[in-house]
Amino acid sequence: MKSIRLQWVIDNAATGKLLRDYLREEKQISRKALADIKFNGGQITVNGKEENVRYTLRLGDVIEVIFPKEKVSRSIKPYKIKLHIIFEDEHVIIINKPPHLPTIPTRNEGEPSLAGAILAYYIENGIPSTFHAVSRLDRDTSGLVMVAKHRYMHDLCVKLQKSYEIKRSYVALVEGILSDDYNTIDLPISRKTTSIIEREVNEFGKSAITHYEVLKRYSGATLLQLTLETGRTHQIRVHMSAIGHPLLGDTLYGGDVRYIDRQALHSHQLSFFHPINKREYTFHCPIPDDIEDAMSKF
Repeated sequence: MKSIRLQWVIDNAATGKLLRDYLREEKQISRKALADIKFNGGQITVNGKEENVRYTLRLGDVIEVIFPKEKVSRSIKPYKIKLHIIFEDEHVIIINKPPHLPTIPTRNEGEPSLAGAILAYYIENGIPSTFHAVSRLDRDTSGLVMVAKHRYMHDLCVKLQKSYEIKRSYVALVEGILSDDYNTIDLPISRKTTSIIEREVNEFGKSAITHYEVLKRYSGATLLQLTLETGRTHQIRVHMSAIGHPLLGDTLYGGDVRYIDRQALHSHQLSFFHPINKREYTFHCPIPDDIEDAMSKF
């Protein structure tokens, strides 16, 4: 397997800086990552020659960082299934996850997961990495999932997540007719004391804010587009149930199961500014057939 390599050319703004400061401040490589490069088989070169991080940068210097090969988690079993890849480069892969597939392995040892499918794909294609989820979806939620292909990209994406620079929107088919075309649900969410899985609106919970827009009203159901200001577990499902409009098929939060065999929730758009190639991306994926079929029943 080839190693992950990144290369930069020093401009006027970085001239005179220490290599260490440039990598930490400009390229946001953590102290821990620099130590890992030094002691675990990575390399930092300037103009093709290995240099100490106290090297003083000069205009036109070519910096190359070779990251050490990553250890694959023993808890993830590779499982070869066909992946619907929306986008891929050296640093990130965007997948359209089908419903009924958990993002990470469950306690059921033989059950496939998206993480296992990604590992199998990496092994087949000689990609020296383990699974780094940037975003996750519940087992029965479908749509766009973002996965970093190495630790450095994952670190950068975590920072983007914290500053809300990775934007996702969802479509959901919910019970009943919502009267407002647009609205915001601002209700705190916490874990339900009687369950390790279920969440609930609770005044002592963490802040949770969901914005929705009505896309279409049916006789007995409403198609919504939703965006999140916060990322609480089951946030959309809990919020919609709390206002009396649970997602169709959502058995955990009171949804009607006559029309679809899972919660009718799909991550259909993802936007982010790529922290390495400095380009803005927006990805879309259409509403899946089972939600379309549920819509047709109203």
